[in-house]
Amino acid sequence: MSKYAEEQYELVKSSRNVLFDFCRTISPDDFVNQNSSFGRGGSVRNLLVHIANTYEYWIGNTALKNDIVYAEYEQYNNITDVIKLFGQVDQFMDEFIKAIDCINEIHYKIQNVKSSAHPLKLFTHVITHEYHHKGQILSLSRHLNYIPVDTDILR
Repeated sequence: MSKYAEEQYELVKSSRNVLFDFCRTISPDDFVNQNSSFGRGGSVRNLLVHIANTYEYWIGNTALKNDIVYAEYEQYNNITDVIKLFGQVDQFMDEFIKAIDCINEIHYKIQNVKSSAHPLKLFTHVITHEYHHKGQILSLSRHLNYIPVDTDILR
């Protein structure tokens, strides 16, 4: 399964890099401009940091048992800073992917309910979560008068 997960995550990173290149064209003011119609702080920056936070929580802290301090929106005021944040995400994702075949179940507690999941479920959760918010970012950019790019895996 680790080979499959590694290939899958490479596709995710490729698509993410297309989004990052697009975000380089967004003005600094628009990058942090909050729109209440979009969740998780409603700015391109906040949505990107939220995506990273989800990787930090589920993979870094829950699956790998690391003690990662969650990124805060205000620490990342431009796309270069956000790209560095995702470099850290990629590091622990690589660690997770290498260990994925050795992990049977990942135990977690959410809203005071204990549960567990197979590592494939957590892996799928974080990448589909990223694509959900990537869609919001592209939609938000349209509201800011930008022309969104195609970030699909097949483009």
